[in-house]
Amino acid sequence: MKVPKAGAFAAVIGLALTASGCGGDDGPQGNLSIGIKFDQPGVGLREASGTFSGFDVDVSTYIAKQLGYKPEQIEFKRVDSSDRELLLQYNEVKFVAASYSINDKRKEKVDFAGPYFLAHQDLLVRADETTITKAEDLNNKKLCSVTGSTSAENIRKNLAPKASLLELDGYSECVIALQDGLVDALTTDNSILAGYAAQKANTGKFKLVGLSLSNENYGIGVKKGNKELQGKINDALKKMVQDGSWDAAVKKNFGSANFKNEPAPVITTGS
Repeated sequence: MKVPKAGAFAAVIGLALTASGCGGDDGPQGNLSIGIKFDQPGVGLREASGTFSGFDVDVSTYIAKQLGYKPEQIEFKRVDSSDRELLLQYNEVKFVAASYSINDKRKEKVDFAGPYFLAHQDLLVRADETTITKAEDLNNKKLCSVTGSTSAENIRKNLAPKASLLELDGYSECVIALQDGLVDALTTDNSILAGYAAQKANTGKFKLVGLSLSNENYGIGVKKGNKELQGKINDALKKMVQDGSWDAAVKKNFGSANFKNEPAPVITTGS
């Protein structure tokens, strides 16, 4: 799998404006550019060796195979929560599989295939934390989340409006802030939090509070109007569930964290 060099996002936009159809628009004879997270253990992670691991990686690889691509044709590109729509709009990736929760606001800009996973918003705290047992306990405490995430918006508007919210570029930065005592909790989907808690380097350091603060239906984002690709991805996701590959990917990526996942959701987009 090829890895593109990192660059300023302004350069990405510049390239997109001068070269129509670049990146993910190649057919089966070219490369397939897929947007994933690089910093989410268990979901989407670029390892020190340059390889990739995580549930979204396995789902993307399965979809790519169903679309006719070989593993060596897959080009994973890093996406952040705040730029997923832009990368699709400017054809920098063919699709995005990056713990991408489907909601009405996002559907105004992109189309989704799926959903392919149901997560719930939860809280990650230090292992010795005893004062945070519910969302309301975050009032007057310091909370970390990622810029552009639905989790941060949910906490700020609905659950703990008096919480002091620190928004960073990636979840890894939030985990470090939590470890160093700069914040009291990290909020995002329980699947992502379980991945961090299960890392060997974090053994015994953190715990999930065990809340279900929201339902997050992960979808595969495609460029707005690309109904053909949306339909093909939906077909691939259905097949992945039917042949047992979906269950195998869940156990492989979340099993060590004793993560109790929901069953595979029924695909509702594109119909």
